[in-house]
This record gives sequence, structure tokens and C-alpha cells, in this order.
Amino acid sequence: MTAYILRRLLLVIPTLLGIIAINFVVVQFAPGGPVEQMIAEIRGRGGDATSRITDTGAGAMAAMPSDSPYRGARGLDPAVVADIQRMFGFDRPAHERFLKMLGDYLTFDFGRSFFSDKTVLALILEKLPVSISLGLWSTLLIYFVSIPLGVAKAVRHGSRFDVATSAAVLVGYAVPGFLFAILLVVLFAGGSFYQWFPLRGLASAGSEHWSWPARAVDYLWHMVLPTVTLVVGGFASLTMLTKNSFLEEIRKQYVTTARAKGASERRVLYRHIFRNAMLLIIAGFPAAFIGILFSSALLVEIIFSLDGLGLLGFESAIKRDYPVMFGTLYIFTLLGLVMHVIGDVMYTVVDPRIDFEARG
Repeated sequence: MTAYILRRLLLVIPTLLGIIAINFVVVQFAPGGPVEQMIAEIRGRGGDATSRITDTGAGAMAAMPSDSPYRGARGLDPAVVADIQRMFGFDRPAHERFLKMLGDYLTFDFGRSFFSDKTVLALILEKLPVSISLGLWSTLLIYFVSIPLGVAKAVRHGSRFDVATSAAVLVGYAVPGFLFAILLVVLFAGGSFYQWFPLRGLASAGSEHWSWPARAVDYLWHMVLPTVTLVVGGFASLTMLTKNSFLEEIRKQYVTTARAKGASERRVLYRHIFRNAMLLIIAGFPAAFIGILFSSALLVEIIFSLDGLGLLGFESAIKRDYPVMFGTLYIFTLLGLVMHVIGDVMYTVVDPRIDFEARG
């Protein structure tokens, strides 16, 4: 198992390199980069904004060469455009920027944001508590709801309970998360009916001066609506996977043998079937957590005014804030690959009969 884990960890390096290289190449051809955005800002403010870029101040409206790669720069002094390129690091060839980026990433130096004057790592650490809160609580609740519900559906397969819960699960899965979030806001966050839950952030104003039990309750109070939104849209697939896994195990020979030996139904279900049926579900927890942590939370963050990684990634893509884009991509990819390795290790923890070395 140790050799297998080492091989998987070594494969992380070329995978990271390939993903970063592909995205770097793609964004080089994407229009509207930071240089173009700064040029548009200067032209929108007239010539005054050029004082932020250069101290010369002369020739701001000189004719731009016709072969300039920036259409919006026509009419600006070439020196101003050159200063903008130098400020964003675009005065060097693309391959030099890529090699420097890889060297910096080896030491987790992701540079500074083009627009917020903060380091990328500081921005990620600032937004991470929100995303971890959403990902952790929603993943735990999805598992706590889906597994018992899936087991109950498998035991009562074909009954009215099974049909009714399947309909409810499919409705929850079909309704878009942002629509359900808006519904919760209207009903319970002061939209039109009740003001039971807060609408903004993870803490109330002035809560930093409260005692820690009061802050903990306030934090959980703020997490109710966004967590419920993610849970309702996320537990359908896990519920059906749990049900189908149990149905497949129930039909196997060892279950019939255990019943023939006089084992109670509860013992057969939770002592024999549960461990085999839960193999895929429990081992997939790390990947499920990463999936909820880094995806499908953007609209939830916007609706509930939560400043997390989803909103950070969206804003960096809109602004072409390349250091933030590549830094977050690097961290997300690295965490995802490591979590997949952890998932493989959990397979052997849940079922020691699995031997990746023998398979290799």
C-alpha cells in the first residue's frame, strides 16, 4: 500500500503541471485581459488616470501605432501602454512568465492580486472559512440524511414509503439551488413572512465582543439557511446510491446464509450488509467534501452575502485577475488530487480485503 500511495503522489506532479499549462495557454487567447481593462479604465477617465501608471504625464493622447495588439489603446501614448504591461508582468514573453510561475508555485508563492493589493494566499485564507463552513456542514448533513434514508428505502423497497420518499428526493434534486435559496429567504429571512434567520455573513454585528458560546450559536444560526440549500440539492444522488448498494448486497448468498443461521434481521442488516454496502459511500467522502467545497456554491454565496472561494473565483475570472485565477486553480487541483489518494486509503480502511498492490 505504501508503494501505491507513493506512486499516486508522484503522479500528482505531472497532473498539476498539465492542468496549469493548459489553463495558462487558454487564457493567453482570452480577450479582455488586465492590460485591456486598465486601458479601458484610463480612456474612461480621460487622461487623468495615466498618473497612476507613469510619472511622465506627456503625450497621453499621442497616436498609437496601428499594429498595437490592444485595440482600445489607440490614441494613448505607447509609453503608457508599456508601463501598464510592465506593471502586470506582460512585458516578458509568455514562456518566461510560465516558467517563473511554476518556480514560484513550488514554494507556494502565488504573487499578488492585480486589483486588490493583497497576496493570493492571503485572499484564499481570508475566504476559506466561509467555504469550509459550507462544505463541511452540508457534506456531513447530506451523509447523515442520505445513509439512513437510503437504508430505509432499500428495506422497504417498493412500498408507499419508498415511492413517496423517491418523489420528494427527485423534487429536491430537480429544483435549482438558487431558487430554493430565494424561497428560504422569502419565507424565513425577512423576505415577506418571517424573520427567523439572518441574511448576511457568518456573524452578527458586534459578535466579536460576545462570549464564545454565544458566538458559536450565532455562527450556527447564520449557517442554517445556506446549509439547508446545499443539502436539499445534494442528497438525492447519495440516497439513491445507498439504496441501490443495499439492494445489491441484500440479494447475495452470504445474506441468505446469515439468515439461515438464525441471525436477526437487524444483525444481518448492520453487521453483514452495512460494511459491504457502505464501501463506495464512505470511501467517497473526501471527494464529496471537495466537490461541495469548491463547486456549486457561487449563487448560494451571492444570495446569502457570503464572501467565499466561489465568489473569489468568479470575480477573478471576470476581472482577468490571473494570479488569483491560477493560484486558486493550483490549490483546488492539489487538494482534489490528494483527496483522491485519501479516498483510496479509506477503501482499505473500510474493507481490508482490498489490496491495491496486488491489483497493480
